Amino acid sequence: MKRILITGANGQIGTELAENLSQLVGAENIVGLDLQPARTPDSFAHEIADVTDRDVLQQTIDKHKVDTVFHLASLLSATGEQKPDIAWHVNLTGLKNVLDIARKQKIKIFWPSSIAVFGPKSPKSQTPQATIIDPNTMYGITKRAGELLCRYYHEKYEIDVRSVRYPGIISYKTEPGGGTTDYAVEIFYEAIRQQIYTCFVEAETCLPMMYMDDAVRATIELMRVDSARITERASYNLAAVSFTVAELVAEIQKFIPEFKCTYKPDFRQAVANSWPQTIDDSTARREWGWRHEFDLAAICKTMLDKLRIKLK
Repeated sequence: MKRILITGANGQIGTELAENLSQLVGAENIVGLDLQPARTPDSFAHEIADVTDRDVLQQTIDKHKVDTVFHLASLLSATGEQKPDIAWHVNLTGLKNVLDIARKQKIKIFWPSSIAVFGPKSPKSQTPQATIIDPNTMYGITKRAGELLCRYYHEKYEIDVRSVRYPGIISYKTEPGGGTTDYAVEIFYEAIRQQIYTCFVEAETCLPMMYMDDAVRATIELMRVDSARITERASYNLAAVSFTVAELVAEIQKFIPEFKCTYKPDFRQAVANSWPQTIDDSTARREWGWRHEFDLAAICKTMLDKLRIKLK
């Protein structure tokens, strides 16, 4: 990784990934691409562009002599259900554009999948790497199609493409971006601001979650592993902790005793119900040494400490 392009650079993961990669390879070797101007304009080069425009994407890669692409641009689960046609176009056309460019020039690619690839018939407990995969959301469908596309391009064209299935990601630096697991971020803001939060899924909803530092570290670690150690070219299961909303509330109340949570489930409840509760990521742990660092207690303490400073 010498010259890196991050698409969706303004997103939740893109923002923090760029910070970490800048420390690793130097900000002068990072290029962000997004539909909107850069969040931090002076940090690194930034292009305002649409990933579904292959010509512009090609021009950006050529202009900056890019050898590695972290292709993060996509519509997330909740937004995808409201705008399914756009989700299909952005999530799959953008990925295919990146893969097609990589056919013509040697580019290493990271592309994120999601636990959304699993569906109602997938095992809910310790969902294995290889299992029934039957997504029932447009976001999940695009992610599963993307996994198969990545594997196809690796096998047919020998493209070095790598991927993980992210669980819900928790971070204090950027606002939630339209995902079904957004409650696990919103709840911290409201605990500090108002000491009350109305959750859009039920108290006993249990989903896999991960603190952003772990997610970014896993992404970079996977991209630095020798290619010979990568056996899964569709996407690796990735996990850290799983907890119910009620367990999250109880942990927050250790720091803010007066905090209360009410529940008003909406369409996102059905999405959450179709996803796993716990994930078996033993393949990633065995093949490239993945280990998470943040448990629920550490996530809550860090989020509350950081947000109290941010929201002053």
